[in-house]
Amino acid sequence: MPPRRASFHWFVCLFVYWYCQWHSGPPLISDTGTTPPESGIFGLMMNFSAFLGAATMYTRYKIVEKQDPAGHLGTPLLNAVSLGLGLAGCVGMGIVANFQELAVPVVHDGGALLAFVCGVVYTLLQTALSYKCCPQWNSRATCHARMAISAVSCAAVVPMITCASLISITKLEWSPKEKDYVYHVVSAVCEWTVAFGFIFYFLTFIRDFQNVTLRISTELNGDL
Repeated sequence: MPPRRASFHWFVCLFVYWYCQWHSGPPLISDTGTTPPESGIFGLMMNFSAFLGAATMYTRYKIVEKQDPAGHLGTPLLNAVSLGLGLAGCVGMGIVANFQELAVPVVHDGGALLAFVCGVVYTLLQTALSYKCCPQWNSRATCHARMAISAVSCAAVVPMITCASLISITKLEWSPKEKDYVYHVVSAVCEWTVAFGFIFYFLTFIRDFQNVTLRISTELNGDL
């Protein structure tokens, strides 16, 4: 199963679990894996998804590097910056996976902020790179699709962060009568929107990856 499809199926499972828990309000992504035994599975899959995300981003970086080796399109710096931000986002995912929401909320929230903000900026930079490589390496339809996903993710991450900062307490069970319930709902819906935006964005890389072969070269220097 291709890496991003595996992550896609993982988020679909989380989404189904979210739907089943709707009676207490739409949960944040982290809420679906806060208590045992779900927390163990959540942490494992988040770490796995972070690794796959980093591998996908590095592969994309090498592809763009090969597409414009001389730098005539002005892509080298943009490509390197996007890779750095993307990897920082993957580190944020690792923090979210290993520091539980209720146990260490400050660290957990910091990791989530790093993951979402860096992830959104990564998609914007990759969209800019796609337009620079159009039409030789990317079709205009693909560029427009990436732009649309980036725009939705960017529009959703702002209210997500704003509403999350207005919530006065971290908890799992919510009632519509509570004062912060609306902030929680908006933040949760926007968070899921951004997360699925990342998945669909990576799915647009499939055609780019189909014509690429990666090889690992090993060289020994000196006597063994």
